[in-house]
Amino acid sequence: MSSSHYFRTMPVSGPSDYPNRIAVVGDLGLTYNTTTTVAHLMSNHPDLLLLIGDLSYADLYLTNGTKSSCYLCQSIESPIQETYQPRWDYWGRYMQPLVSNVPTMVIEGEHEIERQAENQTFAAYSSRFVFPSEESGSSSSLYYSFNAGGIHFVMLSAYIDYDKSSDQYKWLESDLGDVDREVTPWLIAAWHPPWYSTYSAHYREVECMRVEMEDLLYYYGVDIVFNGHVHAYERSNRVYNYSLDPCGPVYILVGDGGNVEGLDIVHADEPGNCPEPSTTPDMGGSCAFNFTSGPASGKFCWDRQPDYSAYRESSFGHGILEVKNETHALWSWHRNQEFYEIAGDIIYIVREPNRCPVQPK
Repeated sequence: MSSSHYFRTMPVSGPSDYPNRIAVVGDLGLTYNTTTTVAHLMSNHPDLLLLIGDLSYADLYLTNGTKSSCYLCQSIESPIQETYQPRWDYWGRYMQPLVSNVPTMVIEGEHEIERQAENQTFAAYSSRFVFPSEESGSSSSLYYSFNAGGIHFVMLSAYIDYDKSSDQYKWLESDLGDVDREVTPWLIAAWHPPWYSTYSAHYREVECMRVEMEDLLYYYGVDIVFNGHVHAYERSNRVYNYSLDPCGPVYILVGDGGNVEGLDIVHADEPGNCPEPSTTPDMGGSCAFNFTSGPASGKFCWDRQPDYSAYRESSFGHGILEVKNETHALWSWHRNQEFYEIAGDIIYIVREPNRCPVQPK
């Protein structure tokens, strides 16, 4: 039998009570950088942990335990479809001191797909974690929602259907419509690949998902979006449809947990680094085209750091969200190179319900 472990549950839903500190990190893996990230994160004493996909990277290992030389071997076209399940056990044992004491919610990334016999996908991910899918009206472990005090979290999937006719979209529309902002003033969403990232890696890779879902998130007044996938840190200004908008969400990219693939450092707006639209994979089809308006009109990339990009840095680290009240939340990002208490990026995120009213439930 294991040792006994204890943790504090989330505050009851209400506008005046919040988890003191919410740790947010993606693309962890199990490397020397991971150990620094997790040690710093634990030193910041979170009350809730959000893992934004790409957890163990078990799919980068062959079934004999040796590391694959191909980072793309889990693609549908690849002749190699292997994954090393003991890697999940190694990762789980390493994470135990954290996840056994801090309530943890996860969402899947592409490294959790793990295509296996009989076309199974997400088998390890769906078996090793518990999701409040049924409680939130979802029919899948790949998308769900939950409350933590005065925050309503929506966890979405970019790796199953998300168009307007899909079960996920219909569930999201219903879930957002049921949110009572008098009870949970803050509305936060998370999924793995980002809609707004200025790095060349995975640039506009899920443009179809943005086209399908962005209006819905904007209409219901989502405040913050967390993403991973790109191995770097970036925070946006409030943005909607690539334009600054005081009522749009703040998008925060935290794919800098410590993964084995290394950091992404090249920006698409730098000379010679803009990907070709024809070579940009879009998991939902072909939606990434040249911009038709704004400073980048007629181009696929901006020729300078976009207005919506507020801060970006290629360093491993983690983030801490501290919701203070119904309108103010403090966000801080902590790079691994520095002492855990030092913030490399820190800002208050302010809700303005009078300026950006949301229809009452």
